[in-house]
Amino acid sequence: MDTTVLPIVLGMLDRAVAWLVADGREGQWGTEPWSTRPEAVDHVETVLRNGHVRLAEIDGEPAGVCVASNTPSAYVPAVDEPEWFVNLLVTDRRFAGAGVGAALIRDVRREAAVRDAGLVRVDCYAGGDGALVRQYEALGFTPAATFFVERPGQPPWPGRLLEWRPNPRQS
Repeated sequence: MDTTVLPIVLGMLDRAVAWLVADGREGQWGTEPWSTRPEAVDHVETVLRNGHVRLAEIDGEPAGVCVASNTPSAYVPAVDEPEWFVNLLVTDRRFAGAGVGAALIRDVRREAAVRDAGLVRVDCYAGGDGALVRQYEALGFTPAATFFVERPGQPPWPGRLLEWRPNPRQS
């Protein structure tokens, strides 16, 4: 893993937490910055080490990151076909609305095609007003399952698994 990427990704995640908290959306990632929680830093390090990392830039500045692999999150059931799973996707809040997330998802789809994976899946927070789920639906994903992640001393984390398959006419 390129060691310069970890602080960039943690900075993006920390800014996302600050924005979520300011917007009253603490349920997604809590209230503490990722960079101050050792288990969160370890998780991000593992995801970066084990996945295919794409860093988007705007005018030379890191604007978003996407990490995908052929292994889903531990709480998501595996499938019996080749897939490309989005393990991490975050857009730097400084570039919100610039299409960074959509560009990274297009890149994931291209990479899935290169790897002969006919399925792209992502999981996300399904609580609050459902805005994040709607965002993925706007990018062409369809809901596949609802799940809850148990967390000691906290309420279960509500999640949604979404999937995307290429249009056969596009092949």
